[in-house]
Amino acid sequence: MEPVVSTKKEYSKAPRKLNFLFSQKAAPYVFVSPFILSFLILFLYPLLKGVLMSFQSILPGQVTFVGLSNYTKIFNSTFYQALYNTSIYVILTTVILVAIPMVLATILSSRFIKFADIFRAALFIPSLTSVIVAGVIFRLMFGESETGLANAIIGLFGMEPVKWRYGAGTGMFLMVLLASWKWIGVNIIYFMAGLTNIPKELYEAADIDGAGKLQKFFHITLPLLKPVTLYVATLTVIAGFRMYEESFVFWENGSPGNIGLTVVGYIYQQGFQMNNMGFGSAIGVVLMLIIFIISFIQLKFFGALKKEE
Repeated sequence: MEPVVSTKKEYSKAPRKLNFLFSQKAAPYVFVSPFILSFLILFLYPLLKGVLMSFQSILPGQVTFVGLSNYTKIFNSTFYQALYNTSIYVILTTVILVAIPMVLATILSSRFIKFADIFRAALFIPSLTSVIVAGVIFRLMFGESETGLANAIIGLFGMEPVKWRYGAGTGMFLMVLLASWKWIGVNIIYFMAGLTNIPKELYEAADIDGAGKLQKFFHITLPLLKPVTLYVATLTVIAGFRMYEESFVFWENGSPGNIGLTVVGYIYQQGFQMNNMGFGSAIGVVLMLIIFIISFIQLKFFGALKKEE
């Protein structure tokens, strides 16, 4: 039997095909390729497609280029009402979901609080609940009848039943309350993570100087929580402008006088219910620009865009 003779060239052919994947130059691109592909397919392509659709009139089997016609129709009374509702919602949720979690996180991080872990878990649980499921419960609690939980409570004080979903103020109260109940625990976790990075020596030095709790909070805790505060505020603002579920769960078929209409709800109304995809895409582009401008101003105000020296 003759021995099998293989040349060095033939032996190294197969490994060389995979050498590129294991090289130091290609490895970074291999590891980031899933993110790049998901970014291109799930974000960049829909973004560019939406911008293109905003310049078109889209009907079943017929697409017509209409230029800026969709944009000229955006600024109407309904859009202004939706933008107003959304802006009020963003302002209220940002104030509540930044200030209250910061204070609660500071309290729960104190060594004087017993069973802090139980309180943390209890406050985080609502974030695991679906907005739709929680919204159904909230609708029952704030029902218009006298037997509703909210009306039964205010009835104990001699107040008349309130039609919660039929007033502009009470309707906004329901949406903000639902969002605050759901997300306050998540923001507490963010702030507690930030508090762990504050050196304990600063508080010990403040104690030696005779600083009180409020002085330590405003002169140590608050300034050093600035990055976390900026992060939470930015997320809250973006989520506020993208809000839809909180409105939908209270008014599935439209709110009276558009008191619960949001910009995203207006997009859904025009794009899907009215089958006007081009106009809905134009509203989406305008909303994207609004979010970008507000986020830029917010980052500029907090000094996040400054270069470190």
